[in-house]
Amino acid sequence: MSGGPPIPIGVTLRNMGPQSSRETLRACAHHAEQAGVDAVWITDHIAIPPDDAEGSGGRYLDPLTTLAWLGGVTERIGLGTGVLILPYRRPLPTAKAVATVQELTDGRLRLGVGIGWMEPEFRAVGQARRDRGRASDEALALLDRCFAADEVEANGQPFLFKPRPPKPPVYVGGGPPHALERAARHGDGWMPMGGDPEKLAPAIRELHQRFAEAGRTGAEVVLMTRLPVEDEAAAHDQLARLADAGVTTLVQAVRYDTADDYRRQVELLAPLLG
Repeated sequence: MSGGPPIPIGVTLRNMGPQSSRETLRACAHHAEQAGVDAVWITDHIAIPPDDAEGSGGRYLDPLTTLAWLGGVTERIGLGTGVLILPYRRPLPTAKAVATVQELTDGRLRLGVGIGWMEPEFRAVGQARRDRGRASDEALALLDRCFAADEVEANGQPFLFKPRPPKPPVYVGGGPPHALERAARHGDGWMPMGGDPEKLAPAIRELHQRFAEAGRTGAEVVLMTRLPVEDEAAAHDQLARLADAGVTTLVQAVRYDTADDYRRQVELLAPLLG
């Protein structure tokens, strides 16, 4: 098969474990940018319990801080959270951090958000897991207000929210129906995981229906998956089928130990990047 890609392709970047050294992060981000990848995407854990640290050793860099730093060592590539767990943090400082990264990277942030799942992390941050949906809704509502006006009110107190760059696109992670409903109210689209177009298609149709009911259009679907890039024809076919199902951006999950491993993974994506 030939021709350009039906959808943009991003790639994951490990902000955990030994791969999260500054040297490896910088080298990997440069490889991705030079290859023409749409964006690099990193994940969020802040309190891994000792008995669940396999693969990372419990070492995780803060996602927004890491993206701010990556913005300073790159020039064009998008910078995404896949996903930022909203209930782990107070909403207003989170909004300030998001605005700061967006401002200093000249609008390159893509904000994937989620409600979280790991009970030990909720205990560590002092947040009841059962309240994670409500806390996430409150954080998303505050983000909406902060990026809509220079003067905002929270907890009865007016304040100025500056700098106020253009709001980054917000993609809500999680499963139907709650993630789709949140996306229609507060986001620009949905950020699922998986690779089966037939399973994704009904949820994507529901997403568009919910957007229409909210009087909105243009719902995006940013899918995190793994294309079989070792087989170029199969990868092209799967990418095309995902695009037909309604996926608008794909994030390729890559496994690597070193920056050279990462470069080889990115090179395998090259035929799909156009």
